[in-house]
Amino acid sequence: MSPVFPMLTVLSMFYYMCLRRRARTATRGEMNSRRAIESNTRALPINVEIVQYAKEVLDFSSHYGSENSMSYTMWNLAGIPNVYPSSGDFTQTAVFRTYGTWWDHCPSARLPFKRTPPTFCSQDYVELAFEEPVYPTAVHILETYHPGAVVRILACSANPYSQNPPAEVRWEILWSEAPTKVNGPQARQFTPCIKQINFPTNLIRLEVNSSLLDYYTELDAVVLHGVKERPVLSLKTSMIDMNDIDEDEDEEKYGCGMDNLNKQLSIVTLREWPTNGYFDKLPYELIQLILSHLTVPDLCRLAQTCKLLYQHCCDPLQYIHLSLQPYWARINDTSLEYLQSRCTLVQWLNLSWTGNRGAISVSGFSRFLKVCGSELVRLELSCGHFLNETCLEVITEMCPNLQELNLSSCDKIPPQAFNHIAKVGSLKRLILYRTKVEQTALLSILNFCSELQHLSLGSCVMIEDYDLIASMMGAKCKKLRSLDLWRCKNITESGIAELASGCQLLEELDLGWCPTLQSSTGCFTNLARKLPNLQKLFLTANRSVCDTDIEELAANCTRLRQLDILGTRMVSPASLRKLLESCKDLSLLDVSFCSQIDNRVVLELNANFPNVFIKKSFTQ
Repeated sequence: MSPVFPMLTVLSMFYYMCLRRRARTATRGEMNSRRAIESNTRALPINVEIVQYAKEVLDFSSHYGSENSMSYTMWNLAGIPNVYPSSGDFTQTAVFRTYGTWWDHCPSARLPFKRTPPTFCSQDYVELAFEEPVYPTAVHILETYHPGAVVRILACSANPYSQNPPAEVRWEILWSEAPTKVNGPQARQFTPCIKQINFPTNLIRLEVNSSLLDYYTELDAVVLHGVKERPVLSLKTSMIDMNDIDEDEDEEKYGCGMDNLNKQLSIVTLREWPTNGYFDKLPYELIQLILSHLTVPDLCRLAQTCKLLYQHCCDPLQYIHLSLQPYWARINDTSLEYLQSRCTLVQWLNLSWTGNRGAISVSGFSRFLKVCGSELVRLELSCGHFLNETCLEVITEMCPNLQELNLSSCDKIPPQAFNHIAKVGSLKRLILYRTKVEQTALLSILNFCSELQHLSLGSCVMIEDYDLIASMMGAKCKKLRSLDLWRCKNITESGIAELASGCQLLEELDLGWCPTLQSSTGCFTNLARKLPNLQKLFLTANRSVCDTDIEELAANCTRLRQLDILGTRMVSPASLRKLLESCKDLSLLDVSFCSQIDNRVVLELNANFPNVFIKKSFTQ
């Protein structure tokens, strides 16, 4: 026999072993790779590719626009492009609420949770439904201004148009990458290389991180390419990444699905060892300190090694601050049940984005809080669409020490449910952005929660009289430091006067897109004179802001760090120079669409005040 044949046999066996490890559920010609194999991989031509734009926007965490408008809202992502391939700032695009790191450097900024895995950096999301479920072959994202915010693309096994809810909802990451800085704000079509999945989908989720952007990112449309039948990959693969094999081996061992996470949480069978090595010689506190740097899944894995480490990994002191948001796709009632015994001392709890599509039930959430709520100080529930009145009632009864409550974008909570929040008199921070809170409930909250320091009422469209709300704040909330009234439609100079007189500790005030405020009434000069501690003031899209207002800010608010006067026609370069000379700590000045401030003026101001980020947006 020729010596060539044994060599071929060895190579064939190696190739077979690599394929098995590369795709543990594969059959001949199929591989469920962790990431797409990039070289010489092609789908056999058994399907016709379907190309479709998003039919509907199902859910999102925030947007720049109003709840009663289409301008700058996530709903613009449905359908064909409105702007692409043009570049610039257009109202017909989808825009999230924040960008950059400015929001992390203002008085209302919250401390981050420890133990957040480095691979999770998402700040916002939007979920899109398509007409036909397909096996995705490509996703095109049309970005028209300041691209580069998208950091994850996910696909869901649930069909939002199906009459029968699935027994299990699976999410698979099609593509993921850390935030990157893109040179230039110009439009682009973003088409990352996506992973192949083993189920058809018509529900795509984009997650974004805008921290590296110089301005708001704008998205125009999303195109999903796919085939109806599961594609079969050819075996003509010239290279197999050994690093991928290792990662898949880890994935097989530990699992990334919801069932595997729950198994890790509930593991009780431990290996028996005669000794614990050097760990027996370490003080208990030192081991606790070492383990405090591990993520929750890593703690679950380590708990399976021996009884000593199991004891440490299940110690409630390891779960004082617990964020489950990075694992939102895997958290359900079973997960919360397994965590109960470990979370009896939890003080900070982040369940944002979790529990949707039936993953967490009202009873499961209630059982968890009844065991783990007594020590809670901070509770993050942003975009928790499973929440209802019963949940808020349980929160107020089981969390007597609660100081911070985030219900941002919990738009499924009925208006009457918010009355329960008034029972938590210890609240210092309350975020009700994009909720259905009504005036009666909010007045009750303000009356009984006099310790409030931070309050967000942005885009709360069901409040009828913001002047009455502002008057109650001025009378009852003397400790208020930050207030978000973004897109409040009916506050007037009367409410601003009451607010400024009663809440003189205010350091941050967002009055962006409040059309009923007019500079001619003296409301802005009154603010400047009554609130000398202001560090952030947003007067976005108020066309009436004038030189007098800017000069009053320069004279009275010398601690100012962030000022947004986008869209005013009545501010001159001379008043801006006075402001910049007086406010030495100013770091952000948005003068986009200010008709008297052209690019030449911006260049001059940038040269004279290099420590200030002066933003001038444009439309082509």
